[in-house]
Amino acid sequence: MIISLIEFFRLVVVTFALGYIFSSSIKLPKDIEDFYKGFDWGNIKIAVAIAAPAVLLHELGHKFTALAFGINAEFFASYLGLGIGVLLRLINSPLLLFVPGYVNIANATSVQSMIIAFMGPFMNLLLWIGAFLLLKYRHYNAKASIILYATKRINMILFIFNMLPIPPFDGFKVLSGLFGSFGF
Repeated sequence: MIISLIEFFRLVVVTFALGYIFSSSIKLPKDIEDFYKGFDWGNIKIAVAIAAPAVLLHELGHKFTALAFGINAEFFASYLGLGIGVLLRLINSPLLLFVPGYVNIANATSVQSMIIAFMGPFMNLLLWIGAFLLLKYRHYNAKASIILYATKRINMILFIFNMLPIPPFDGFKVLSGLFGSFGF
């Protein structure tokens, strides 16, 4: 099975948590009285549409690449990481730094590890470039433009942040796999 029932449940939990966490960061223009709402399903839906693909496609990029190599891979929600994200949202922190989930991969070679590690950020790179090109060459209404801009921005940040060559980020795993493939 490509995605187990428990993984599907975890993906749903992460999706809704991301929607809540990013709902204060990604907002569409509204009436003045809407700014005083504490809980806004509209902003949560928009945040889900922007943040969930960025995070979930990143993690599924790792998982499906591992599966393509014939390696077992399982997606896990980081409930502690999601809890930190929710807490940061509740205190209106300007910084949203948390780990929503990860893919557990076992028994990969150095080259496989390098490719698997890169495929998560590569998904963010594709979404970043895709949103950039759509904004550059097409004209959209205000709502679509805001969604595309936020998609471009979050995927740019995730790509750059994840490619940092420091543990435990994907960039470190890519570099380690590259060095490992040459016997270092």
